[in-house]
Amino acid sequence: MDEQSVSSNNTAKAVDGGATDTRLLTRRVADAVRDMIIQDEIKAGERIRERTLAQRLNVSRTPLRESLKILATEGLVELLPNRGAVVVDPSAEEIHDMLRVLAALEALAGELACARASEAELAEIKARHYEMLADYARGDRLAYFKRNQSIHLALVAASKNKCLIETHTRINAQLYRVRYRSNLQSERWHTAIEEHELILKHLMARDAPALAHTLGNHLDSTWEKVAEVDHLPADA
Repeated sequence: MDEQSVSSNNTAKAVDGGATDTRLLTRRVADAVRDMIIQDEIKAGERIRERTLAQRLNVSRTPLRESLKILATEGLVELLPNRGAVVVDPSAEEIHDMLRVLAALEALAGELACARASEAELAEIKARHYEMLADYARGDRLAYFKRNQSIHLALVAASKNKCLIETHTRINAQLYRVRYRSNLQSERWHTAIEEHELILKHLMARDAPALAHTLGNHLDSTWEKVAEVDHLPADA
């Protein structure tokens, strides 16, 4: 069985978990479809075939349609009249622009987190970092990505700045597929680990200038990696 078949089977199992609560089921379906999008099982620009996907996930079309509304609010899919849902396919320039904004937001979040984060919040981020290292050691890219994202979101949350958190959440969601793809080249995957080691070091030391600088560079390297993977112009 190939890697995609394993992923597809795991996705179906994740959704078919006996959920009776409608909102819980919708959320599970949204999580499954999101995973399929970021792993290119449903490609950018592709129309989502509801009947086929509902059968694959072993759900009715009602929770699937509700889940697509969630993904539309995140910016991962677009709901088009008479066409249904289509996976968003941003241009290289749009991706680069969003990453630049995200880099500025995370740099500011890092500065604020150094001043405002509680010791408990720092300990939790450190714990997630070591859990991420375990995912990396196993070569589990999806688990690694989700842990990586949880670290970034926890760091931003530690800024205690509501406007920043909300803006970051919206833009970051649109970049899920891009940030996942930035680690697809095995020979460069280790660089993300090295960058996260620095992020953790500066955060634990509450060194705001160093953390802001490192976070900015981290997002810059994300663009370089995804541009290389997707053969995008590096100077978009």
